Amino acid sequence: MKAIPLIRRRIVLAPDAFAEVAVWRVPKPVPPSEHPFKYRLAYVVGGECVLRYDNERGKGDHRHFGGQELDYAFSTPEQLMLDFNADITRWNHEHSHS
Repeated sequence: MKAIPLIRRRIVLAPDAFAEVAVWRVPKPVPPSEHPFKYRLAYVVGGECVLRYDNERGKGDHRHFGGQELDYAFSTPEQLMLDFNADITRWNHEHSHS
């Protein structure tokens, strides 16, 4: 079985900002993740990626926020989207971006 794309979308959120969202169901977890999903979510403002969630081989589930790479406790694709949207709201608030 190959990876099955569940969502792949670019969402324009402001004239200078967009979110890029890609989630696949994979036949085997991407180690050390233990779930059957591969994902990459990015928030780009003014041409710079300011927020990213992803899981990659060797690193597992994590997010990049405020210059830090932090572990992320993945539970479901729906919760992933909620957490990503909450971090976009937080970033916009902290940086006075609308």
